[in-house]
Amino acid sequence: MAARLLVVFLVTAAAASEHSSHVVVSVGTEAYGAAPYSYYPQSVYYPQHSYPHHPVYSHHPQPSYGHHEPAVPACAANTTKPWCLEDAEYPLYEIQHALQYNAHHVLDLYADVADLNTALSVERPKTLDEETYLCPSATAYVRPLRAINTDGKWRVIVNNVEVHYQTLTQTARVEECLTAGDACPLVPECYGSTCLQKSIYHRFLVYDPYDYYLPFSIETFALPASCACLLSAYTLDH
Repeated sequence: MAARLLVVFLVTAAAASEHSSHVVVSVGTEAYGAAPYSYYPQSVYYPQHSYPHHPVYSHHPQPSYGHHEPAVPACAANTTKPWCLEDAEYPLYEIQHALQYNAHHVLDLYADVADLNTALSVERPKTLDEETYLCPSATAYVRPLRAINTDGKWRVIVNNVEVHYQTLTQTARVEECLTAGDACPLVPECYGSTCLQKSIYHRFLVYDPYDYYLPFSIETFALPASCACLLSAYTLDH
């Protein structure tokens, strides 16, 4: 009888092993078998979809210079003034190329500093028969290609550059003292006079080749505007 029960339990255990890895053989009140463990099916991973890579194009071309410009441009060696009217290294092509991507914004900036009728900005006497200025000066209308801004840095000024069939020019009237620091002529020496150079601020549209996002902006420049006669304090002694 015991042998028959043992055979039944062995057959039952074999059938159960097909569905579970936990095999238990029980005889009476005793159980024999391997330690139970849980069976978890392996996770199935699906490969992610691969999408074609599209390059990101920038609307602002990087500057074509291989190095930064020097703090003082080469054109400054040919003048003693804080501006250059001629510049063999003027980046005309780079400015025109950058304007193609920023034309709308640049034209808005330019409208704020566009040329006025500077020829009539200051009236001067046509003859010197009846009157003259105390301090002699030289007047000119200039279109600088580079100049020193109010922060003391040389900047490239947008001048004589075409964009959308329009030529961008920026003209300034300058008046420089010919005898700055000297006594004013026609003034008695007892007054202690001095010819003084006076300046005025101009706003110019400039180009910065190393500004990646927007290489155009408006900056201020101090240019000579007039030559005045400064009188020192004077008291009459009786």
